[in-house]
Amino acid sequence: MTHTADDATLATTGLAPDGDGQILLLACGALAREILDIKARNGWDHLDLTCLPAILHVHPERITDAVRDAVAKHKDQYAKIYVVYADCGTGGLLQAACAELGVEMVQGPHCYAFFDGVQAFEDRGEVTSFFLTDFLVRQFDSFVWKPLGLDRHPELLSMYFGNYEALVYLAQTHDPALVEMARAHAERMGLRFEHRQTGYGDLETTLEGWAAP
Repeated sequence: MTHTADDATLATTGLAPDGDGQILLLACGALAREILDIKARNGWDHLDLTCLPAILHVHPERITDAVRDAVAKHKDQYAKIYVVYADCGTGGLLQAACAELGVEMVQGPHCYAFFDGVQAFEDRGEVTSFFLTDFLVRQFDSFVWKPLGLDRHPELLSMYFGNYEALVYLAQTHDPALVEMARAHAERMGLRFEHRQTGYGDLETTLEGWAAP
């Protein structure tokens, strides 16, 4: 079975597993396209993918319980489950839950770090930069502009982003249209634009380790 899902579905509903593999990747919907591409290129048919709704990132306090529920739902169907989330704003709660459940998760504070390379990201210390991935460039209004109320109250822009200096687009793919969209988002926010081609970074190397026999 071949997964197909648009961004809106991945954002609000997520993705159900095929049920054909021995190992389940339990991931954020914002990572679905990247994981499916990595799986397909490497022929990892023994890995199944299921995704929780990406919109959980707007409510990080809900992520840990959602992961717990998903692990409980699928644990009897798979030999192993791996959680394709970083900390993602859970304040260490997701890491503690995964340790308790006996499942491994991706290392790092968030997907920006593991796409960029966790060590490289930490070394840069870009505290005045706002980051977007391919998914977030496409879903900028749904995940940034509207949740912050900027569609209704644009005067709040300086309150939210007054201390930021740059918007950094961490690109997983080579897509000129996405680069221009990201540039437009930066202009909208009044930030300097930087395009950094990361590919899949530590996500791919982590999946390689998990896919090994």
